[in-house]
Amino acid sequence: MQAAVCQTKGTKVKLIIATIKPFKLEEVREALTGIGVRGMMVTEIKGFGSQSGHTEIYRGAEYAVNFVPKIKLEIVVAASMADQVVETITKTAQTGKIGDGKIFVLDVAQAVRVRTGETDADAI
Repeated sequence: MQAAVCQTKGTKVKLIIATIKPFKLEEVREALTGIGVRGMMVTEIKGFGSQSGHTEIYRGAEYAVNFVPKIKLEIVVAASMADQVVETITKTAQTGKIGDGKIFVLDVAQAVRVRTGETDADAI
C-alpha cells in the first residue's frame, strides 16, 4: 500500500519555469497576480537559444555577446492552475520576435511550508 501512495504523490503541484525578456517582467507579474498566482521567484540570468547572442560595439571595438540577459521565473501552483499560468505567461511575454523565451512545467514531488508544516497544494 505504501508504494501506491508514493506513485500518486507530486501530482497535485507543478513547478513552472519560464524565461522571458527583462522588460516584460512587470507586465507578466501583474497578469499572473490577476489570475491568482500568490508568489514567484525571479532571477536575473543570461543565456542563449536560437538567437545565439549578438555583437555590440564598445568604444569603437566590436565584441561578441554570446549570452543574452533574461529573467527566470519559478512559480509553484496547484496542478489545476498550471495550464492557465502557462497561457498567461505566453500571451503576456510574447513579442513575436526571436528570444521571447521558453516555459517548462515539471511535477513537484513535495512542497512544504516551513512556518506551518503544510504540504503540497496547501503549502503554496
